[in-house]
Amino acid sequence: MEIQIPDLGELFERAQMENIFPDNKTFVDCTPKLNISSIRDRYNEKKNQADFNLKEFVHQYFELPEMQNADFHIDKGKPILEHLNTLWDTLTRKPEKSTNSLISLPYPYVVPGGRFREIYYWDSYFTMLGLQVSGRLDLIQNMIDNFSFLIDSIGFIPNGNRTYYLGRSQPPFFACMVNLLSEEKGKSVLVDYLPQLEKEYNFWVDGKAELSADKSSVHRLALLPDAHILNHYWDENDTPRPEAFKEDSQLAQAVEDKKSMFRHLRAGAESGWDYSSRWFRNKNDFSSIRAAGIIPVDLNCLLFNLEKTIAEAYQLSGHKNISEKYITLMNTRKKAIDQFCWNEQEGFYFDYDYVNGAQTKSWTLAAAFPLYFGTASREQAGRVSLHLKEKFLSAGGLITTTETTGQQWDAPNGWAPLQWIAIQGLVKYGFTSLAKDITQRWLSINQKVFNDTGKMMEKYNVVSTNLEAGGGEYPAQDGFGWTNGVYLALDKWMKESHANS
Repeated sequence: MEIQIPDLGELFERAQMENIFPDNKTFVDCTPKLNISSIRDRYNEKKNQADFNLKEFVHQYFELPEMQNADFHIDKGKPILEHLNTLWDTLTRKPEKSTNSLISLPYPYVVPGGRFREIYYWDSYFTMLGLQVSGRLDLIQNMIDNFSFLIDSIGFIPNGNRTYYLGRSQPPFFACMVNLLSEEKGKSVLVDYLPQLEKEYNFWVDGKAELSADKSSVHRLALLPDAHILNHYWDENDTPRPEAFKEDSQLAQAVEDKKSMFRHLRAGAESGWDYSSRWFRNKNDFSSIRAAGIIPVDLNCLLFNLEKTIAEAYQLSGHKNISEKYITLMNTRKKAIDQFCWNEQEGFYFDYDYVNGAQTKSWTLAAAFPLYFGTASREQAGRVSLHLKEKFLSAGGLITTTETTGQQWDAPNGWAPLQWIAIQGLVKYGFTSLAKDITQRWLSINQKVFNDTGKMMEKYNVVSTNLEAGGGEYPAQDGFGWTNGVYLALDKWMKESHANS
């Protein structure tokens, strides 16, 4: 791999720590005007000169990334569905030879918007839901083929197509994407993508043979009591994230074990929930993050679905014995999810802290994933539905967790992907009335903000619907891929529900 901007050493660290750009992601997305070694040499020559100006130096030798937000603003009078259907072309990026941290992809793809100028893994599934409604099968196919390219060339799907994301993945929705495409093109699609589905699975279970009583965690796996094995998030690196170098460095200042802190921060980023009190030992203390030490219920439901999809693909291809192997794996995982994440007393699913051997007791929308993927019993689904109504339902939809901490994946924020998972999970078990209630609230707040601003947002304040969503390491972004996709899919579902009722 070519030398990248984070390899600039002192120049990189100074530029990030001294706020040359307000957002650390800007610098790592820049395009060097010379090779990195030459820029580093020139910096070393000039840095001690009396008239040296760091900001001028950076702007002299780096071309800034394109800012996109202005592209997403339209006349407020334009109907929302018309806006969303025309926005796909604005959010689409064509293949190009990269001269910076971008990993080149062979086919066009849809980006989320705002500061997110590249493809993102789990975002893309929810974007595809809208592309399906818009009849953009071409883009769905292209994006799945891009992810297949990444699996084949890198060995997994990274967080996004940037070199600084190569230490981690994101929630594994690739099987969901392939199943979505099969709805349009037939079940043979599962067989077509079986090699990539299995390669992704091998990435998530890498190191399984190394697990033992003396080595209870390897990469993204943990060996639990009764010989069960479940997954957690992980990153191959234990350094500050280049795209959030200052934030990570400052957070770790008062922590003795900085490498462990960075590993947990990176694991939290792999989860997509960056960040949430869900990952904290003490709910209001960011420095107590322990994301790599937690078995997330949603991650393991996603891997249950991956095992199920591979089993079906092998069945379709005539390999019954291999199919049965994966059926055994998915059933074993389902049993482990029940044993370690279901709480019979509370009637809810919680993450499992495998380091301390106890459930975390964080009330989060991750508990809706067993409903969405069908691992819950009818009784379990019923009890979860009651808690969603009593603890999570707010004026604009479902809050992400029951804690208000200032983190963006906590209350009062609501996020499109989690609304979809919860709504469709409830529908699967027959709780249609509650699902429709949540849908109407979510569509209404999307419509309200759109009417006020002409924009679709990354997240929404679903508690005080007159206030913008907040929290996180960057300002709220507009665009926005997964919000657009979920809006279109839920709007279609509501209209079909009314037509059939």
